[in-house]
Amino acid sequence: MSSAYDIRMKNELVERESAFVDQLFSEVQKVVVGQREMMERVFMGLICGGHVLLEGAPGLAKTLTVNTLARCMTLDFKRVQFTPDLLPSDVLGTVIYNHQQGEFTNKQGPVFTNLLLADEINRAPAKVQSALLEAMAERHVTIGDTTYPLPKPFLVLATQNPIEQEGTYSLPEAQLDRFMFKIRVDYPTADEELTIIDRIAVPGESRLPEVNQVITPEQIANVRKVLEEIIFEKPVREYIVSVVGATREPASAQLPGLAPFIDFGASPRASIALFQAARAHAFLRRRGYVSPEDVKAVAPDVLRHRVILSYEAEAEGKSVEEIVRVILEHVHVP
Repeated sequence: MSSAYDIRMKNELVERESAFVDQLFSEVQKVVVGQREMMERVFMGLICGGHVLLEGAPGLAKTLTVNTLARCMTLDFKRVQFTPDLLPSDVLGTVIYNHQQGEFTNKQGPVFTNLLLADEINRAPAKVQSALLEAMAERHVTIGDTTYPLPKPFLVLATQNPIEQEGTYSLPEAQLDRFMFKIRVDYPTADEELTIIDRIAVPGESRLPEVNQVITPEQIANVRKVLEEIIFEKPVREYIVSVVGATREPASAQLPGLAPFIDFGASPRASIALFQAARAHAFLRRRGYVSPEDVKAVAPDVLRHRVILSYEAEAEGKSVEEIVRVILEHVHVP
């Protein structure tokens, strides 16, 4: 167990190194109204090196939030609008013939950037999705005979529309597992929506106000080092294993009633993502140690796309969020 002195020192370190976070979110909120949790999860993905899938109805500022975050950072940003006729080479790059030099050269695609927005990823066919997800996992791309490493940091922020099925290609569950978070983006509150209207109604007001760049790649690399310093006691790590284990064998977690509703539980990749996300959550809360509450806060976004429900669950109207909530309520908290 860590001493009170260790905890105090880690708290001071995190407090010092996280000073820019409030400034970052203040800059984003010049453009985006509300959606604080979505902003936090995207930032957590960035500092953890985990990719993020944003799911929500059209018009909920998913693309705008990602675009604005990129403008607040001194990072390269590219956007690819996924369509049914997209090819893997349109994302990764291809070999082209240079007539002037009389030789073949490699042309790098938009994946060679720090932040890649894959807009409406479920509109592209499986071949394109697989090519992108391979790049996400391997962090490098082979074009012709040459393998190129992707820039650091590299983060894919993908969006998809859950209400439209025509002309879409659902991501397979095994590929969804590549994303650290799957975030459900909800509608704004009445007050937030009124603020949106008020901003648009101001005569002569720019639709996209100017924002200041407040983050550099060096700061992100430094934050990742700070995350490694955050205290993560063994009982909390064991709690993560118990939560993930309960999705695989509910009966062993004294939850036999959930067994008929779960076809497949979360993989060890979920445990790793929970570990990383809990540290990032503690960092955003200005704490130098991880508590079980950090694990509970990020568990729905980490497990949402990793727990596969049975037909019986769908027939009874059960959701993954409901299953995860029951598990968090019943698994012993250290």
